[in-house]
Amino acid sequence: MGSSTDGPSGAVSARRLEKQIAMASAACTVFGREGYARASVDVLAAAASVSTRTLYNHFPGGKAQLFETVIRWTASQVREAQLSRLSALLDPERPPHPEDLERDLTALARAFAELMTDYPDHFALVRHIHAEAGHVPAEVLAAWQEAGPAPVSRALAESLDALAAAGLLDLHGDAALAATHFMALGSQPIVHLSHYGVLPLPPEQVEHLVTGGVAAFLRAYRAGAATDAGA
Repeated sequence: MGSSTDGPSGAVSARRLEKQIAMASAACTVFGREGYARASVDVLAAAASVSTRTLYNHFPGGKAQLFETVIRWTASQVREAQLSRLSALLDPERPPHPEDLERDLTALARAFAELMTDYPDHFALVRHIHAEAGHVPAEVLAAWQEAGPAPVSRALAESLDALAAAGLLDLHGDAALAATHFMALGSQPIVHLSHYGVLPLPPEQVEHLVTGGVAAFLRAYRAGAATDAGA
């Protein structure tokens, strides 16, 4: 936890680092339960079994700094999981055969949706971020985006661009927008309908949403789709 991607930043002693990890872990639970606005420094300190003075000694910025630490930490974990799934399912060096494109994109959308089960603490934080965006400091929101969603979106756009170069997709000159549409159609309906995993959906509903979303994406972006539609 010695870097911005996996926890409190800066070179610290092993004992101090251990304390920071304990406070960040406890804070993750508190923020996931209470949200940002309702979580007080007193409650955050009590959850970590430290005094408020100790908390401020480690996180001089108080609640905002602690929340940023936690969201960057959990976002980096989800980011690495997403990038791993992306590289495994859409290898730019080995594009799928045209008949397998829908299968592979569906597998990717399904894998992204499944992350809510694998990282429930992170998605609890994200749920509160969206509910309380007006109360979360702008720099904290920016830090979260750059720790997780932004690099994943860039990597997805690059992967879709590789599929376009292989003649499988027509991105209409905007890979970033196509990546946004893929996420919006493939996994976001599951995120929203399940309230970020709080109320898991039946497997058959998840499958229906994933396959339908990817099919809609391909109607817009499969190479030759516009020609086929007009035929």
